[in-house]
Amino acid sequence: MIQRNGLRVLSLYEGFFSGGARVLHSTVVAGLHQGGRQQHSVLSLHHEVRREATLQRMEDDPRYRALRAAGVRIGSLGRSTDGNHDPRVFSEAELRAAARQAESSHVVLSLKEQPLRLVNQDSFPQRPVIACLHRSDPEHQGDALGDLLTAAERGRLAAVVCCAESTRDAYRDAGVPAELLRVVPNGINLARFRPVQGARRLALRGAAGVPSDATVVVYAARYDEMKNPELFLQSAATFLALEPKGHVLMCGAGMTAANPDLKDDLARIFGDRKDLLDRLDLLGVRHDMELVYATADVVALTSTFGEAAPLCLIEGSMCGAVPVTTPVGDAPSIVDRIGFVTSFDPTEIASTWIEAAARRQELESARTSVRPRFSHVRMIAGYSSIIERAHRDAGLRMARV
Repeated sequence: MIQRNGLRVLSLYEGFFSGGARVLHSTVVAGLHQGGRQQHSVLSLHHEVRREATLQRMEDDPRYRALRAAGVRIGSLGRSTDGNHDPRVFSEAELRAAARQAESSHVVLSLKEQPLRLVNQDSFPQRPVIACLHRSDPEHQGDALGDLLTAAERGRLAAVVCCAESTRDAYRDAGVPAELLRVVPNGINLARFRPVQGARRLALRGAAGVPSDATVVVYAARYDEMKNPELFLQSAATFLALEPKGHVLMCGAGMTAANPDLKDDLARIFGDRKDLLDRLDLLGVRHDMELVYATADVVALTSTFGEAAPLCLIEGSMCGAVPVTTPVGDAPSIVDRIGFVTSFDPTEIASTWIEAAARRQELESARTSVRPRFSHVRMIAGYSSIIERAHRDAGLRMARV
């Protein structure tokens, strides 16, 4: 039986829904809780969230189930984005429930800056707060940047964990005190995300309905302006026209025929080449991305802003695909030596996908050599150190009072 010490940590989530930040943070929470040195719990502001034309319920989310399986206690304020309340106003009952959770914890983590609007309430208990940031565009976060700066001004923040150097630089430039900023690079479970070869790879392609000799490009992203799905589709149309054996797999929230905006994009961009759509599959949200990536030759990212350390590039490349990305966030450094960086020109992107697929075997040794750099073990250790320091420093401040 795991023997835990007295350090209790509460994570605040906006909600449980598809996205790399929730994947990473939940990996950290589960890892630290199971490690035994800390006792973690989660409070979600929403129990269901509508995003990318999809209603995502907390209990259905694989991160929720993984945390519960790890023994992490999870609560919710019961909100829904389909409700008719002001998202910035909390009821007395909600504030009391949040206060009870925080009072029983020594340190509070905020997954991204949005939950800080709750932390900044006068009734929220005084606890060291660590904001965990996963994007590089503070100016596109609505009121959230103001909430982050307010928390810093009021002395609420003990630290700000940035998943990438681009995140640190962007938030420093936006006014967050540099001494609060810490970089902990993203990591993944390398035992799960690993290359698949030979007959196993062919079997996965067959199960997915992908020809064994196809040149496969995977796009794993939600349907969102930041991800620039229009640029991806323009590139995909060019790629499929140039490469007779080309095949495209699109995964993520909103990447289904049920999304009317995506349907309109496909009709407009493919125009009179509807025949090319026979080689483009819309897979929606997948919870077995390691198997999807294992079928791929290329993992593609076409984002224009906001990215920090894109999880799809790390996961895809560690499964044997060649990462090809636009120059956003830390993506160029992530794919250094193992992939390609393009401009935002769809013809260049399509041509680079073809080149990348042709060089997949050539780049295999480079992918193998960088694997330790992307281990989630390093990421969890980094978070653990920052949490324990925040707790220790808070104790020293109390002792001086």
